[in-house]
Amino acid sequence: DLAASIQRGSLDWERALRCIRHAIRSTPSPDWWKRVLVVAPFYRGSVPTPGAVFTCDMICEATIDRIVELLNGCIDFVDFIDKLGSRLSASDHHILNTNHVTWLLAQIIRVEHVMTALNTDSRKVETTRKILSFHREDRSSDPNNPQSILLDFISSCQNLRIWSLNTSTRDYLNNEQLQKGKQIDEWWRQVSKGERMMDYMSMDDKSIGMFWVVSYTMAQPACETVMNWLSSGGVTELLPGANVQPNERFMVMREVSPLPISLLSGFSMNLYMKLVFQMEESLFAGQVVPSIAMVETYTRLLLIAPHSLFRSHFSHLAQRNASLLSKPAVTLLVLEIVNYRLLPLYRYQGKCKPLMYDVTKIISALKGKRGDHRVFRLAENLCINLILSLRDFFSVKREGKGPTEFTETLNRITIITLAITIKTRGIADADHLLYLQTMLEQILATSQHRWSEKTLCYFPSILRELLVTRTDKRGLAIQEWQQSETTVINQCTQLLSSSTEPNYVMTYLNRSFPQHRQYLCAGAWILMQGHPENINSGNLARVLREFSPEEVTSNIYTMVDVLLHHIHIELQHGHSLQDLLLKTCANLAFFVWTHELIPLDILLLALIDRDDDPHALRIVISLLDRQELQQRVKLYCMNRGPPEHWLYTGIFKRSDLQNALGNHLSWKERYPTFFDDIVARLLPVIPLVVYRLIENDAIESADRILGMYSLFLAYHPLRFTFVRDILAYFYGHLPGKLIVRILNVLDLSKIPFSESFPQHISSSNPAICPPPEYFATLLLALVNNVIPPLNSNSRTGSMGDASNNSVRGPHNKTPATPQSGPANASEGQKAFYQIQDPGTYTQLVLETAVIEILSLPISASQIVSSLVQIVVNIQPTLIQSSNGLHGASGGAVQGSVLPTSPSGGSTDSAGRSTPSVSGINTSSFVSRSGYTCQQLSCLFIQACGLLLAQLPPEFHLQLYMEASRIIKESWWLTDGKRSLSELDSAVSYALLDPTWASQDNTSTAIGNIVALLHSFFSNLPQEWLEGTHVIIQQLRPVTSVAMLRIAFRIMGPLLPRLVTAHNLFNKILSLLLNTLVDVFGKNTQPPVPVEASEITDLIDYLHHIIHYEGQAGPVQANSKPRPEVLSICGRAAESLRPDVQHLLSHLKPDVNSSIYAATHPKIAQNPS
Repeated sequence: DLAASIQRGSLDWERALRCIRHAIRSTPSPDWWKRVLVVAPFYRGSVPTPGAVFTCDMICEATIDRIVELLNGCIDFVDFIDKLGSRLSASDHHILNTNHVTWLLAQIIRVEHVMTALNTDSRKVETTRKILSFHREDRSSDPNNPQSILLDFISSCQNLRIWSLNTSTRDYLNNEQLQKGKQIDEWWRQVSKGERMMDYMSMDDKSIGMFWVVSYTMAQPACETVMNWLSSGGVTELLPGANVQPNERFMVMREVSPLPISLLSGFSMNLYMKLVFQMEESLFAGQVVPSIAMVETYTRLLLIAPHSLFRSHFSHLAQRNASLLSKPAVTLLVLEIVNYRLLPLYRYQGKCKPLMYDVTKIISALKGKRGDHRVFRLAENLCINLILSLRDFFSVKREGKGPTEFTETLNRITIITLAITIKTRGIADADHLLYLQTMLEQILATSQHRWSEKTLCYFPSILRELLVTRTDKRGLAIQEWQQSETTVINQCTQLLSSSTEPNYVMTYLNRSFPQHRQYLCAGAWILMQGHPENINSGNLARVLREFSPEEVTSNIYTMVDVLLHHIHIELQHGHSLQDLLLKTCANLAFFVWTHELIPLDILLLALIDRDDDPHALRIVISLLDRQELQQRVKLYCMNRGPPEHWLYTGIFKRSDLQNALGNHLSWKERYPTFFDDIVARLLPVIPLVVYRLIENDAIESADRILGMYSLFLAYHPLRFTFVRDILAYFYGHLPGKLIVRILNVLDLSKIPFSESFPQHISSSNPAICPPPEYFATLLLALVNNVIPPLNSNSRTGSMGDASNNSVRGPHNKTPATPQSGPANASEGQKAFYQIQDPGTYTQLVLETAVIEILSLPISASQIVSSLVQIVVNIQPTLIQSSNGLHGASGGAVQGSVLPTSPSGGSTDSAGRSTPSVSGINTSSFVSRSGYTCQQLSCLFIQACGLLLAQLPPEFHLQLYMEASRIIKESWWLTDGKRSLSELDSAVSYALLDPTWASQDNTSTAIGNIVALLHSFFSNLPQEWLEGTHVIIQQLRPVTSVAMLRIAFRIMGPLLPRLVTAHNLFNKILSLLLNTLVDVFGKNTQPPVPVEASEITDLIDYLHHIIHYEGQAGPVQANSKPRPEVLSICGRAAESLRPDVQHLLSHLKPDVNSSIYAATHPKIAQNPS
């Protein structure tokens, strides 16, 4: 009902459309459409849908504005075409300069609703005519450009489809376009005749364009030719490994080049779906091992169309054929594809948590099973990547109860991820805060680990307080080792003697106790005595392979504890630390490289988790320095091609199974690898090593490791997120040199940093704050690329002709002079595969601004002060610029309606309340934004609030201090000459919606700062709202109704968000009531008497919000306040004047005076 009452063209109408447009542009999940577009009349029943907040007219208009999103739209197609035709002929006819509209409709013409509309609807003829009217015959200046060819022929493709749906429409079809269909057929006959295979790697632009056309008219033949190309190399027999039975034949597709993304990106959606179906049949159900080219082409298709083609692979394959995932080869392939190709896609779709649960099932089934090391370790590495990729709260078990099914390694990784998430992004939901204690209990129920003091020092306080009391059981572990040492050494001597028979391995496995088996590696390490050749490595390898994966993990963790303990014992006996470390590293190299007995990634994780031992991190650095690893990393980078694998057009080289995975993982394995490698398993580990080095003040070592592995880290699928998070996690503790090294992990040329950013981070005088122009440029980038546009026609600047954009991304030509304004349409339209981390260009721009702020060598207070000053004074700055450029506008020279109001337009206030910001080229800003100066000032406020909300809590406190300072120092609040009525009138005017104030140039410093706080609050996670009370504390004592109104205006919109966070709601409510007591207390003597009737609106608000919180939502007829809240109000009322107490008489727990208390079941039963 509320939505239906909004007038078309009003400000509220524009706000509603703005929400929808923003969601259309930036929301990946189709679930949003199911929730919002359900109000469209064609799909709505007779009963209005509860919770619908947009009318069908709003949705239709917004959808037309973003016509490309029709692919996922849910609207009445006939009605849509009718309104689209009217809009394009009336006001947006320039869109029809090219055939993009026709191209769009050709994409969805096979959708069932569309086919019905064109075949059976009573208005089918009229609809067909309108569809055909969108086509234009204008020739492109470049007739051989693939996009031009597709757009030229697309109407022919559409005509043929319409004709096939309903032959009676022949009279309305364009004969010239039907003739073009013959040209398509002729071209296809020429290129596909005989036995000649179409060479996709040597196609010219014209051939690419024609093949794109064929994908719309003959998708099945096109699909067959692509599949033929991928299998054109034939098959070959895979030679069996040393441990595989020779009679096991294994056929593998020979390698060809994968299809280039520049060709794939122009295919029709219909061809995409056909190809993906066929490829999945070949990849997962075929009898031949697929080529890397087929796997790579398959993943490229999913990356090109991340919405339409996304599937959760485990559930998708289970639905397709329940027996598929029972085959180890299929499981391995799926795990490799997801771990090394599709991890960013799953995160983009918000499907990392369900995937984590699916992979955990595999881990849980295998961790106690003997011998299945390859699948287990790959699944565990994927789960490490998944857990580290999660940046919001998650349940560690799908069912939610009992200990986790994680391994010890995953439990430890989960705690680290929790620390990073809470500290850098906060906890978004009040329910998550309540679940944290339970979550930790679930994790720690099966984990014995205790984090070091230096690690806990950087943990967020809420997590540190729960973990700091945990007992360190390492001493107990060493005691258990000492008790078992004699038995273990005897067993290891028998097992690992050079004269021991191989069949003794089974005797050991069958007769040894589990508590002794966990010390096998530790015993072997002791027997080596720095000479690995002293032991029988063959027997040790066989035993470790026969262990379960979790037994191997346990061996690694206990070996690390024992070797560190052994080093301390040897030091006490006078041995040289240098010699001991050299021997230790030689022994570990024997385990990891010489005989490849244990996985290096788990060993490194075990060592960094013992960072409270002074030698552990030195051993880690030595291992990362070793030539064996350096050579393996170098070889990996050479064989794997560029990090942006989707751009590689050469033939992929398949690594030998044993070379890729080592003896331990490849033993008895026969299925070849695609992308897996023991070196690739280190990608999530090295960032954790850097974290631990920084925690232990090993800054030089962290710098060196990052420099040494910077090329390798380019293969990290989420390296942008790593950089953003490490800067936020250690904010205030990183030297400038290390910050620059961290930034160099990124491909800096592809990140939209500000032009002057490199100068500021490398400044010889880091104490100098960047000029206001720098911060304003950051905010302008957010306005143009992140904040939703006000409406499609509101910008005064030229946005460029959108119709000139190419159909697909790869053939787009980069503009010669990129600009920070919105005109970079090609930037905003970057395909997902080009920016997989963080996923959207909007997110990239926002997170880049965060990285810049966190990298600046100045304090948080300087940064916040600079940003706030821009926001407070933005409108007069822009208006003065606008007046200087274009002459004074009527609104700018008129005095305020209230002569003494603190308005930006008042001549009385121009020189005092809102001076312009010096050092900003505002004329450039207005022209680059495409907005009027009034609109731009509002958007700057939103952008600043959004940016500050992304930063760590150190910035939040500075914002509260700066905001309260500006409010308290406002000249008209401290001017004793102003009468009470003038002051109250001025405050009421100042606190109007800043959107309205900007329209008549009457923005104020206080209005802007309050709007900034509201924008900031609305983007903060629930946990970080805990600090919001600081601003009210800074404003107290409140001495006037004017200041009281400001306090209520600041905190009022926040309280509805806190209805499920009772403690925080109570804290904020108590603060507001205390401000009321400051002004209307029994013992307060105000300078000027104030009547209680002056604040009846504030009292009404208190009644409403208290009922809202009691109901946990919109107030109903039977809503009741919580007894705890009534008690808070009752205590505050006791300190108020009698006339104000009277207004709050019902907000008390007294059943005799309060109707709410008298009718509340809990209070009425226990009136005491």
